[in-house]
Amino acid sequence: MSSMLSTGVSGLLALQTALDTTSHNISNASTPGFSRQTTNFATTTPELQGGNWVGTGVTVNSIQRIYSDVVASQVRTASSGKNQWDTYTSMAGQVNNLFSNSTTGISASLQDLTNAFQSVANSPSTSSERQVALSKAQALVSQLQSYGASLDQLNTQVNSQLNSEASTITGLAKSIANLNSQIAASTGSGNNAPNDLLDQRDALVDQLATHVNVNVVKQDNGQMNVFIGTGQSLVLGTTSATIAAQPDAYDVSRTSLVMKGDTGQTDITNALTGGTVGGLLDFRSEILDPAKNSLGQIAVGVSNSLNQQQNAGMDLNGSLGANLFTVGGVSVLDNKNNGGTSTVNVTRSNIGALTTSDYLLTKTAGGWSLQRTDTGQAVTMTGSGTVAAPFVADGLSIVVGGAASTGDKFMIKPTSAAVASMQVNISDPNGIAAAAPIIASVSSNNTGNATITQGAVVNAGNANLLNPVTIQFLSATTYTTDGGATTNTYTSGQNIAVNGWQVAISGAPATGDTFTVKANTSGKGDNRNALLMANAFDTGLLVGGTKSINDAVGTWVADIGTKSNQAQANLTTQSAVYGDAVNSQQSISGVNLDEEAANLVRYQQAYAAAAKVIAASNTLFNALIQAVG
Repeated sequence: MSSMLSTGVSGLLALQTALDTTSHNISNASTPGFSRQTTNFATTTPELQGGNWVGTGVTVNSIQRIYSDVVASQVRTASSGKNQWDTYTSMAGQVNNLFSNSTTGISASLQDLTNAFQSVANSPSTSSERQVALSKAQALVSQLQSYGASLDQLNTQVNSQLNSEASTITGLAKSIANLNSQIAASTGSGNNAPNDLLDQRDALVDQLATHVNVNVVKQDNGQMNVFIGTGQSLVLGTTSATIAAQPDAYDVSRTSLVMKGDTGQTDITNALTGGTVGGLLDFRSEILDPAKNSLGQIAVGVSNSLNQQQNAGMDLNGSLGANLFTVGGVSVLDNKNNGGTSTVNVTRSNIGALTTSDYLLTKTAGGWSLQRTDTGQAVTMTGSGTVAAPFVADGLSIVVGGAASTGDKFMIKPTSAAVASMQVNISDPNGIAAAAPIIASVSSNNTGNATITQGAVVNAGNANLLNPVTIQFLSATTYTTDGGATTNTYTSGQNIAVNGWQVAISGAPATGDTFTVKANTSGKGDNRNALLMANAFDTGLLVGGTKSINDAVGTWVADIGTKSNQAQANLTTQSAVYGDAVNSQQSISGVNLDEEAANLVRYQQAYAAAAKVIAASNTLFNALIQAVG
C-alpha cells in the first residue's frame, strides 16, 4: 500500500540520483569527449484506494547521455578533412620552400651555366672561362642531387609517419573493440547504456578520425562496427584488425599499408583517405612523386640538350665533343608477387615525348598492357616488345623477354633515377666543344659573287662528318659535290646537306667556282657551338618540342607553389568547417556550468522538501502511536 513515507523516500532517492548526475556533469565539464547527462524521472505505478488512484512516488527511468550521432559524424568528417589538409600543407610547404627560392633555385643554377657558356663563347680560347663552365656544370649536378636527396628524406619521413600511423590506428582499434565488449556486457539483463563507456568509445573513434576517414555502424547490443577506407572493416564487435606498414610490392624504399585479419592481409594503401594518413598519401602521390619525376626529367633534358650540342662541336684538341653529362637510366621494378621469369628492359628513345608519370606494365592473357600510375589511363604501345621491334610509348622503348605469367606486373619509372647517378664527364677544360666541327671557305680563284655560310651540323653521328667536301659549280645553276656523278640544281640561299652538315650558298656563282667544307681542326677562336650551348635551355626540347628546359622548370615550380597555396586555402576552409561542427556538438553535448548550477539548486531544494515529507510522515506516525497507545 502506498504511504507518505515510501513516497517521500522514492523522491529522496530519485533526487539523490539527479544530484549525483549533476555533480558528475560539473566534475567532467572539462573532460575531453564527455557528454552531459540528464536524469529522466517517471512516476511509479499508482494504487487504487477507495475508488481513487493514489500516486506512489517517483523513480529514475534513465540517465540519458545528450548526444547526436548525426552531429558526431559531421565532427569526425570535418576533423578527418582538417588533419588531412594540415598534414598535406605542412609537407607541401617543405617542397615549395625547397624549389621556390629565386636566388638559389634550379632556374638560377641553369642561368649560371648559361652565362658560363656565354663567357666561353666570348673567349673561346681562354682556359679559365672553360674551367668556370665546368664548375658551373658540376654545381648544377650537385644542386640537382641535393634536391633529390631532400626529396628522398621527405620520402623517408612519409614512411616513418605511416609506420607510426599504422601502430596508432591498430591500438585505437583494439581499444574500441575492448570497449565494445564492456558495453555489451554492461547493457545485458535490461540495463541502460553505460554512458561513460559510450563517451570513451566515441572519443576513441573521434581520435581515430584524425588519422583516417571512418564510418561507424551501431549494433542492437550497443556495440559499434568501425570501417575505414572504401569499407574495410577495422572493428567488428569485439574483434579488431591490425594495420601494418610494410615495403611496397615494387619499391622497398616506399611504405604501403596493409590490413591483417583472420583471412590474411590486404594492401589498403590506395583505399585510404582522410586524416593524417590521407594527407601523407596524397602528398606522396600529388607532390613528392611528381617532384622526383620532374627533377629527373629536368636532369635528362639538361644532359640530352648539352650532350647533343657538345657532340655537334669541336673541342680544343681537334676532336668532336664528348658527352658533358651522364644520367641514370630508366628504373624497372618487378612486383614481388610475380610468378613468371620475364625480364623488362626500358630505355629512353624520345626525350620530347617523356612525361613525369610512372607506368605499370602488365602481362595480360592477350599480350602486354601499359597504363599511367597517376591517372590510371591506358597507354597505346606500338611494336612487339622484341629487340628488333620494341614496344614504343611516351618516349620509351620497352623490350620484354623470358616467360611471363598472366598478371605479372612491372613498375616503370622513366626519370626518377636520373638524378642520383648524374655526373659531369669532362674534367679537361679543353674538352668543351666551343667550335663548330666544320668550316666552309671560298676558293680565291672564284670569279662569281656567291658566298657560303659557315655551316651547321645536323647529324653529329655521321661517320663522314669531318671529311673534306668540295662543291664545284658546273654552271651558274648546277653543281656537284666531290666530283660526283650526280648533278644538283642550284637555288640561291637553299641549304646543301652533305655528311651530316648543311651550308647555304647565296648569290651568283660562275662556272668552275668551288667551295670547300672541311674539319675545323684549327678553330680555337671559333665560338659557334658555344653560342648554341648557351641557348640550349631556351630551345624547345620537352613535351614534343613545345617546352624548353627553362619553361619546364618554371611551370613545375609554379605548379608546386599553386598546389601548396591551394592546400593552405583548403586547410583554412576545413578548419572553419571543423570549428563550426565542434561548436554545434558542444551546444548539444557540452556541459553548461550555469545550467548545472541551476539544476543543483533546484534538485537540492526538492531533496530538502522530500526529506521534510519523510519527517512529516515520521511525526504523523508517532502521533498515531501515541493516540492508540
